Amino acid sequence: MAPTVEFLGGAGTVTGSKFLVESDGGKLLVDCGLYQGLKALRLRNWERLPVDPASIDWVVLTHGHIDHTGYLPRLVKDGFKGQIYATRATADLLKILLPDSGHLQEEEAAYHNKRGTSKHRPARPLYTAEEGVEAAGLVKGIAYRERLDLAPGLGVTFKRAGHILGSATVTVEIGTGGDRRRVVFSGDLGRYGAPMLPDPMPIEDADYVVVESTYGDRRHDPDPIPQQLERVIAGAIARGGAIIVPAFAIGRTQELMYHLSGLEKAGRLPRLPAYVDSPMAIEATEIYCAHPEDFEGDMRTMTMTRNCPLHCGEFRLARSPDESRAINEVKGPVLIISASGMVTGGRVLHHLRQRLPDPRTTVLLVGYQAIGTRGRSLQEGAKAVRIFGGEVPVRAHVETVHGLSAHADADGLLRWLGTAARRPARAFVVHGDAGPAEALAGKIRGALGWEAIVPAYRDRVTID
Repeated sequence: MAPTVEFLGGAGTVTGSKFLVESDGGKLLVDCGLYQGLKALRLRNWERLPVDPASIDWVVLTHGHIDHTGYLPRLVKDGFKGQIYATRATADLLKILLPDSGHLQEEEAAYHNKRGTSKHRPARPLYTAEEGVEAAGLVKGIAYRERLDLAPGLGVTFKRAGHILGSATVTVEIGTGGDRRRVVFSGDLGRYGAPMLPDPMPIEDADYVVVESTYGDRRHDPDPIPQQLERVIAGAIARGGAIIVPAFAIGRTQELMYHLSGLEKAGRLPRLPAYVDSPMAIEATEIYCAHPEDFEGDMRTMTMTRNCPLHCGEFRLARSPDESRAINEVKGPVLIISASGMVTGGRVLHHLRQRLPDPRTTVLLVGYQAIGTRGRSLQEGAKAVRIFGGEVPVRAHVETVHGLSAHADADGLLRWLGTAARRPARAFVVHGDAGPAEALAGKIRGALGWEAIVPAYRDRVTID
């Protein structure tokens, strides 16, 4: 049979990434993500996959974020018995990410059962924390550049993507000799020149490229990130209120800690009471410091010598619920970094419910906000948001620092695509809303002269 790629997620949206590669060698699922954002998309999480999970032989994961990995416990629950591979750092991160995702699923079900707000009686979690632990335990860590032979005529190689710790692009080789075809999946691609992680590795040889397009229609703010943060935080300090930063526990929190510590040490910002209120972010920071192989330059050297710059005393770590609640009593300028990045759940909701009505408060958004999330509503100027079943008025200042996004912008994506050793037969533009995806496809056609298409959900293409 001719090899095929079927787009089971991440097509027409920025979440739920799942790409099924089928060949004579077997069935390989690249990424296994959870849908987030709009209800119509989230409902897909509850639908059976169009392919029987028991028929899938392998899963490879580009990185740890839940929109690329969070469906994995459900896949296992529904009968998947194959092997799962990721980079070593991703395998470690999933030990905290997947159980936490299951815990949030259980909390949501309990909330609906308490309020009677579910169509199902009783409401059940998509999977549990225990099932998250089980799925994470099945993931085997593989080194960058280490070719993984799954079956005769089917191999996989991970290369650094520069997005978060452990993130990788995935090259899938199908066939042998003159019939060999290489399909490169970008996963989520990081920014060039980022302060902590190395640049994305070149594509090299590829016959087809599947590329993300989260920021495919725009350029990041060219101002240096420390300068942007200094401007926003200085203004917030002048207002005298709290600075609440909803930040992804993996990647964004660590980069914020890195930049803010540097600004304080340089005397560009006064030392504020500063909290990291996310047990997962605290655990993830320890994992960052345990993986020097993911870094270059000073960050690698300091990490290898047990002088990780993320082990800093400027931040107070709120591990327990009591420590989190105590932050509510802190008055005046205070910095609170708390998950989740799109304001979809987690402890940040408690801080926002208390402080959004205060015009002295600043909410600092530091990453992409998907359609249908509270973060997107705040970014678009909502006068109120719904939190824990009640309407909370928004009188706070809402600011966005785009340069802190862990995603490459349109220029960065084109730069990475330009590292292909030759022109691929086709590029498939995925993991983006319709506008950014179509914009990037147009840029690929115009700037690179490649054929580029934006696949729809469940499209299947032949790799010939």
